[in-house]
Amino acid sequence: MGVEMKKKVVEVLAGVRRVCRRDSGMVTSEYAMGIIAAVGFALLLYEVVTSGEVRAELQSIVKKALSARM
Repeated sequence: MGVEMKKKVVEVLAGVRRVCRRDSGMVTSEYAMGIIAAVGFALLLYEVVTSGEVRAELQSIVKKALSARM
């Protein structure tokens, strides 16, 4: 690779680094959206886990585990 080509590659890589470093963290609105999504997922998971069928299955699993012989 020639000297000019190496300079060009270094120049392009430096530009990519500058662009990547420009946005190095989340802003407040991104945190808020992340929190809203996490709360929504937690609520959905809570509803699934506390539904009748899932609750009965979890209880049967716990009863089997507690009644198992060692």
